[in-house]
Amino acid sequence: MIKIIHPVAGVLAILTIATFWLSTALTELFASQAVVTAVKTAIPWGFLLLVPALAAAGGSGFALAKGRRAGLIGVKVKRMPLIAANGVLVLIPSALFLAYKARAGEFDMTFYAVQALELVAGAANITLLGLNIRDGLKMKGRLRKPA
Repeated sequence: MIKIIHPVAGVLAILTIATFWLSTALTELFASQAVVTAVKTAIPWGFLLLVPALAAAGGSGFALAKGRRAGLIGVKVKRMPLIAANGVLVLIPSALFLAYKARAGEFDMTFYAVQALELVAGAANITLLGLNIRDGLKMKGRLRKPA
């Protein structure tokens, strides 16, 4: 069962973050402030899906590793604190702040500075989670190692 939970939770987490990122980028570029407000206020509700998915992926990953820290497992384990810290220290506070500012109609320089920070931090987490998925596929033999 844990061998199913881990990849499903990991894919769900990366897809959720990618949805947040794409929704933000596309609405900022092409939509009205009303749509931006709707997206920014909806994203924190997505944490109800994202946080358990990340916890399930991390917890099941540690269980599958069974204490091993060598090779690709070690690389994946080293990425997880970066992913978690980025989420807890940058992404969640940014999303909550942006939801507050959007709800208040305050689309000022502070809003856009935090928005830029959130997009960069989100892209970093998407990249790190993508690398973890790639390494997991390599470990399972579903992705060939480059020659």
